[in-house]
Amino acid sequence: MLVIEPRRRHRCADCERAPLARLVLDTGAPRCLDCADLGHLVFLPRGDTALTRRAREESTLSAVVVRFNRRRRRYERQGVLVEEAALAVAEERCLADAEARARRRARDALRRAAEDVRFTATLEAEILRLFPGCPPERAHDIALHTSLRGSGRVGRSAAGRALDEEALTAAVRASVRHLDTPYDELLMARVPRNRARARVAARIEGVLAGWAEGWM
Repeated sequence: MLVIEPRRRHRCADCERAPLARLVLDTGAPRCLDCADLGHLVFLPRGDTALTRRAREESTLSAVVVRFNRRRRRYERQGVLVEEAALAVAEERCLADAEARARRRARDALRRAAEDVRFTATLEAEILRLFPGCPPERAHDIALHTSLRGSGRVGRSAAGRALDEEALTAAVRASVRHLDTPYDELLMARVPRNRARARVAARIEGVLAGWAEGWM
């Protein structure tokens, strides 16, 4: 079940309470948590995966709370609603094995860090293969930037992880656009993005062609 944290004012279709901090859309009509029979649940913010999982396991009734992100144009999880007694049990379970889970998180963090270093090195080598004229330190910076875990950048996409040539070229092109052309200055001067890109396109392709042919 989904509970929405709305960005606009809504009125409950049953009790007419307004505004609603959280609501359920029932047959297209907004209803408050009390009228949706969820008013007895307590909110658990996102952030503690183990606590959330265990609270939902212990709770007979639960709901996921989401909010619409306008920039990303998608709903994103904010937390869950669970029974108060279930949350108390989950907290006790988490306290009981907190030390073991902390050690496991530390091990996982070390493993991910090592994987990231290897992946960045692989990306860097592939960039230099495609663009042998790219300065090595620049190739390293591009690989580091595009492979940042959780960034959503091209290096973390499925194509980037597969070392797709178009994906890596797009990452190099973006670096050239921002560092080797006046593109950012054009944007600051309120030049529309499509016009700014058109004005620097020839410069970008010239740099890429030189790097591809081995020019430093």
